[in-house]
Amino acid sequence: MRRQHPLIVAASCLTLLFLYLPLLGVAIFSVNDARRGLVWKGFTLKWYLKLFENDWILQAAWNTLLLAVVSTIVATLLGTVLAIAMDRFPWRPRASGILDVILHIPVVIPDIILAAALVVAFGLLRMVSSIFEPGLLNMIIGHITFQIAFVALVVRSRLVAIGSEVEEAARDLFATNWYILRKVMLPLLMPGIIAGAMLAFTLSLDDFVISFFTAGPDSQTLPLFIFAAVRRGVTPQIHALSTLIMLVTVILVVATERFTRKHEAA
Repeated sequence: MRRQHPLIVAASCLTLLFLYLPLLGVAIFSVNDARRGLVWKGFTLKWYLKLFENDWILQAAWNTLLLAVVSTIVATLLGTVLAIAMDRFPWRPRASGILDVILHIPVVIPDIILAAALVVAFGLLRMVSSIFEPGLLNMIIGHITFQIAFVALVVRSRLVAIGSEVEEAARDLFATNWYILRKVMLPLLMPGIIAGAMLAFTLSLDDFVISFFTAGPDSQTLPLFIFAAVRRGVTPQIHALSTLIMLVTVILVVATERFTRKHEAA
């Protein structure tokens, strides 16, 4: 096994410390008995108990979970279909290039630009129907607009890795397109679909800008709640809430990685 250069190892360790040491500090202060400041006054779990007694936080958590689940399901379905359509159907080179650019725009465009565009779009839609008032529906639509691109890119990379040989072999055995989709493509695409869905889910959980511009008075999410709470001062309850969000994210990432490796090994 080839040994890495000591400078590369040191730079990697420093980078990991820079990324994760603040997160470790948040987790430590979530079990600190001190209400304010950075002085350690003993271990306690009371901030987690108070967290679950706070109706505002529970409502924000429910809104966040509902928003993430619904938008992820819709974005995964649409993103998977889009990826298959772009990779497996014949397109003229110019049309294919335009579709590639359109697909990458939500990924590279600043969130504030996309949020402003959504505000204008929903303003026009409200002239047609009042259901597009700021609220959870607008937030779901807003999240789907950028989640689709991420799901499609992940699934499309899986399609490229698979190739078209398996599908051609199935057609040589007189399999129909519907049968190939259900029995050949979808099982092979499942790791990519799951990975894209988990990416979309975590992006929805973490999103602040688009949620801020599309939220209504009764659709506050955890990122919006944390932002409003931090402006009044960071409390141990915020540390506890942030720690739980990090824990959920880590569990989802590990579960997705294990599922993907198990599926590929099978």
